[in-house]
Amino acid sequence: MSISLYKQRFAYGEDYGTSQFKFGPLAERPQVIENRGLFLSESKTLLRIYGIEKDVVVGPDVVRYLGSLEDVSRYLVYPMRDGLVDKNDERAWRVIEEVTRYGFMVSKPQAKDFDGFYVTAALSAVAPDYMYERLFEIHAKLDEEGHYVKAVTIIPQPLAVAIAEKSVTCVVIESGHGNTQITPISAYPIRSAIVALNRGGAEADAIAAEILKDLGYGDRAREEKFVRMFKEAVGLVPRDLNEAIEIAKSDPERFRTVFRIPGTTIQVDMEKNGWMRFLIGEVIFNPKHELFESYYKRGMPRPKDTRVGENVIQGDAPLVEAIQASLGKVSVELLPSLYNDFILSGGNFSWKVPKGLEDVAVDSAEKLRLELSNVGITARVHMVSDPLYSVWKGTIVYSIALPEDIEWDWRSREGWYKRGVHY
Repeated sequence: MSISLYKQRFAYGEDYGTSQFKFGPLAERPQVIENRGLFLSESKTLLRIYGIEKDVVVGPDVVRYLGSLEDVSRYLVYPMRDGLVDKNDERAWRVIEEVTRYGFMVSKPQAKDFDGFYVTAALSAVAPDYMYERLFEIHAKLDEEGHYVKAVTIIPQPLAVAIAEKSVTCVVIESGHGNTQITPISAYPIRSAIVALNRGGAEADAIAAEILKDLGYGDRAREEKFVRMFKEAVGLVPRDLNEAIEIAKSDPERFRTVFRIPGTTIQVDMEKNGWMRFLIGEVIFNPKHELFESYYKRGMPRPKDTRVGENVIQGDAPLVEAIQASLGKVSVELLPSLYNDFILSGGNFSWKVPKGLEDVAVDSAEKLRLELSNVGITARVHMVSDPLYSVWKGTIVYSIALPEDIEWDWRSREGWYKRGVHY
């Protein structure tokens, strides 16, 4: 069998997101588990009661044991913060190893000619070298354990999006749970121009939790899953926040919505507070708006600042300002081509416009186009067709397309880290 045909059959992608780990071989969609692990070894009683042999549990089994732990925060570890893993956080790296192992164990084919996957892993565009090194070490260890990995490479998540969209010159803005990555690309990411804002779906969750408190559901606001479901069900992106709120307050019944959890009697009726729905969608675009100040004062975390070279971008800077800072690092000759292709990806941009609210609500692509227009930039902006999985799709394409004879080069961060050569 030729190498190219083998790679098509056994190409494998991994998207290490702050909230979710997406993985799997070539298919319509990846498998998805939460990027977290439960350290049962630190609860000796639980191990004895259940006769558990594994000390760290990942995937669907995590839920089985949560109710048995009095202090979940002691045992449940989310390894990434804003897309990064601390170098010396061994508990976090153990979780990364376990979710990676889980992916291989459920994906390994029974084919007799299987000799390991060609794996492309996607990390944050600002991931440091030590993250690449540890991920290579983990894959080498797992290959020795289960013959899972014939070769592995790592690419930035925004590049994976550009590959999936077949775009050579573009600006990818990828917004997941942990951060929002603004990445100008000309064949490869322009590293000096990358801006990774420390805000994403977590900030939308935070404002949704505050809204639930204001509505009298403070107890539910402590349940992460409930908050996320509420956010996704009621959130709206305003064409213009001030105007949207004015219209919503003048006609509250039009914007009223009742959030219900199927199969339960739990519901949240927003009644006359439907205008708050626009805060959820606005926070990623402009968390500096004056309406958010009262929430910061009462304890909602303000997004952390981002350093770009010698400059600091405030964590609550409007998205369009961060884009301008990024493009300010790019050659003037290249800018017209970049303006022609802004690509939005990630679950944090996946907002819908309910029928009948088109005059005040927009999708994320239209919102950004309007914001760019307001600062004098005429741009073509579009959302990927599958925002939740576009990074993973790009990793699959890259696994198939990257020639087998190109070995890993630390200077260019390209090539295969191969069995028999590197491990």
